[in-house]
Amino acid sequence: MKKISILPNFITAFGLACGLFVIFKVNMIEPGACCYNVIKAAALFLLLAALADFIDGAVARILHAESEFGVIFDSLSDAISFGVAPSVLLLKSLSLEQGNFLSFFTATGAMVYSLCGVLRLARFNVKTKEVQNDIIAAKAMKNNFTGLPIPAAAIAAVSINLLFLSPMAQSFVSEQNKVIILDVFMILLGYLMVSRWKFPSLKAINFKVWSFQLAFFSVILATFTFFGILYYFSLVLAVLSWGYIFIALILSIVRLIAGRKSKTLEDFEPEPEEDIE
Repeated sequence: MKKISILPNFITAFGLACGLFVIFKVNMIEPGACCYNVIKAAALFLLLAALADFIDGAVARILHAESEFGVIFDSLSDAISFGVAPSVLLLKSLSLEQGNFLSFFTATGAMVYSLCGVLRLARFNVKTKEVQNDIIAAKAMKNNFTGLPIPAAAIAAVSINLLFLSPMAQSFVSEQNKVIILDVFMILLGYLMVSRWKFPSLKAINFKVWSFQLAFFSVILATFTFFGILYYFSLVLAVLSWGYIFIALILSIVRLIAGRKSKTLEDFEPEPEEDIE
């Protein structure tokens, strides 16, 4: 029997524990009683889960401890932490009367998001297995994701929910409009996860600038981000998560406008549809 390394799977388990804690914690609260502070705490735990998801694979590669068990465990963890937890947070943060259109629409948005998240993970695992012996294809897959990665979708879903619960949004957004907007965003995120649009991997983003310039701008950006998180957490989280989505979509649209003959942003050309057998 092949030995399984403990450290990478411990990191994955930690991320799963964060997602489960969010689900169990909010389920002990009455629907509609999830205040801003509860959703904020949940967002922090999901950020920890996303960090764990970011480093567990890297640790496994460094230790030469990659295994089929780890891949499956990681996907199941992502399905719960990033596929189920944001939908539970949405349902618990809204106070809806059962049996009306808004409650049905909200349940539909939550289900679409979770189902698309699981489908995205399944497709990713299949594609990873297909290109494992193709070095060029595997490298391209690591540089750019086909479909919005589920951790990014989860952070975007929670950030928009948190933003609408923040004091700055309470005064100019009615409850009914908030429900409709949140449901539309959940369905949109579900579509983006299973779409063929390309999204860049953060590990592959490079800037060709002098080291001093890079260090200077990194310090400035880190300072503004730090103070933004302290005083405007919901706004900063929404800007960062949705900014990533909009930039990726803009790059793909520019690629489509430029045409296939142009080499500009070739990596961001949406993949053609494939038949699922």
